[in-house]
Amino acid sequence: MDRMNSLWKFASRGISRRDVLASGVSAAAVGLGSRPSWAQDIKTVEPGKLTIAMNGDMPMTQLKDGVLSGTDGELMIYIANKLGLEPVVVQMDWAAEIEATKQGKVDVMHGAMGWIQPRTEIMNLTDAIYYFGTLLAQKTANNFGTFADMKDHSVGTVTGFTLVPELKSVEGIGEVKLYDTSDGVLQDLVAGRLDMAILDPPLVQWGIVQHPEWDIKQVPLEPIMDTYPIMSTKYNVIFGVNKDETALADAMSKVIVEDIWPNCVNVQTMANYGMGDKAWFIPPPVNPRTGVDRPADYASPSAEHCFS
Repeated sequence: MDRMNSLWKFASRGISRRDVLASGVSAAAVGLGSRPSWAQDIKTVEPGKLTIAMNGDMPMTQLKDGVLSGTDGELMIYIANKLGLEPVVVQMDWAAEIEATKQGKVDVMHGAMGWIQPRTEIMNLTDAIYYFGTLLAQKTANNFGTFADMKDHSVGTVTGFTLVPELKSVEGIGEVKLYDTSDGVLQDLVAGRLDMAILDPPLVQWGIVQHPEWDIKQVPLEPIMDTYPIMSTKYNVIFGVNKDETALADAMSKVIVEDIWPNCVNVQTMANYGMGDKAWFIPPPVNPRTGVDRPADYASPSAEHCFS
């Protein structure tokens, strides 16, 4: 399993927040543009720069040769360029990302970050760059896709995931196995010690693309919203911006809604990492942020036109 451990090394590596914040890496800003007139009010931690927190979980984010990349990372760089800001990247664990953003030590955090209502109270959340619901990772020979399919079967996930209490309540579920890291879950799934796994879908998809010999796939979990609302939700994947930087959050959302979605930039970017399927770009039928941090008539961005 050496290659698996290598692939998921960022997910399990402990990094000191203090050390990381002291060692920011300036990412190459190829074609950095001037700031547009509608973004003149932007204020950031360092004037003219966008300080970005990431944890290095692929395919969402990685820092390679001083340049931020990955599905979410490339879109972040795209936005920084459009806003005329030089990207400065700092790597840290997920909990440290949240604290650094809350405390104003970085401008923005990202990496398959799902919209949930409590996060609106501690930071500004941009419009979505893509969507995902709960997927069941499993061996390709299986076809588990419902809560009923969990009966008498083992399901693995990571300790601390918000879905854990709900998962444990699934009627008839055989066993819920909790792990410290995603790589531990995947190792047992590939080895046949787990029947199903619930992890960040892009993380699993990247493993599938890189390692077809693992012989696994992901199947969407059929929702039962009334009984299992957390696992039945389709998430908005967003960027989290410091609460005091509203102008920055608004400007980032403007690029997302008026450029990235209409021009299919997110579709093209994610396709480069094996995630070009239409399902990533179709919003939930009822968007949970409507009436919370978006108006009642909010229209969720969609890339339906990119597939016509």
